[in-house]
Amino acid sequence: TTPQQKIDKTRQFGGGRVEIRLVGDYFDATLRAAQAFTQETGALFLPPFDDADVIEGQATCALEILEELPAPDLLVIPVGGGGLASGMVQVADALSPATAVRFVEPEGGPSLRRALEAGALVTLPAVDNFVDGAAVARIGDRNFAVLGRFAPGDALLAPENRICATMLEMLNVEGVVLEPAGALAVDALRDLDVAGRTVVAVVSGGNFDFERLPDVKERALRWEGRKKYYILRLPQRPGALREFLAVLGPDDDISRFEYLKKSARNFGSVLLGIETTVRANFEALEARMAAAGFTWVDITDDAVITSLII
Repeated sequence: TTPQQKIDKTRQFGGGRVEIRLVGDYFDATLRAAQAFTQETGALFLPPFDDADVIEGQATCALEILEELPAPDLLVIPVGGGGLASGMVQVADALSPATAVRFVEPEGGPSLRRALEAGALVTLPAVDNFVDGAAVARIGDRNFAVLGRFAPGDALLAPENRICATMLEMLNVEGVVLEPAGALAVDALRDLDVAGRTVVAVVSGGNFDFERLPDVKERALRWEGRKKYYILRLPQRPGALREFLAVLGPDDDISRFEYLKKSARNFGSVLLGIETTVRANFEALEARMAAAGFTWVDITDDAVITSLII
């Protein structure tokens, strides 16, 4: 399930001497496959985060920051397996102990947060792999040995749909291309009081496949409250659709209209997607729908239904 852009970039780095095998739908399955391969062939396994040398290498990110900005008030660090975070924390402790640290994980993969709550390593039963660069079910052993002293509240959780809105804002306003994991730290600034403070948010990746852009836009609109999906019960008679169109406001746009069931004698079920300019327009639209006698169910936040039909 790795985005094609990342696969192509890895192949490019290999200079024609790398064989890529796509194994497993989640990081942890891929990790087990890689470890098994090294045992079978005698190859050298390079861990992505749970390794002293890897942690030390990623710690140089903090060295570079503190060389240019010796004493920031706050470091905001994205977390997947914990290599970058555990390395940076050790450098900050040594060179800038007054600097506060906050970590950010995707809401669908809070392996550090759950471990901090339990006081021990936890393997998540399921992970949302939308934020593919940070979708890890279990924080690394060495990494948690460093990060385990923090409180659960120090590990912030970023909703996947909100991350999408941050990615679009960074692209459209700042001209910066971020992958979902790369946007974690910037997205978390929405939840932090940063006024008057010197804050460094670590932007950790720009390997974004633009084929994913329609999905990112869709999720961003839903988080902003500017897009909703309904199951509309529409009477099976001439003029019913025209009556429904009359209740739409000037800024309401139908983005999807699909009959789910048209076999009933009196009514049919319609999947309806509507985009608008501001969140408040939906309250007015639903009031007009109710006054006109229409029946509907808002399925926008129903993850089970939307994953099946949208």
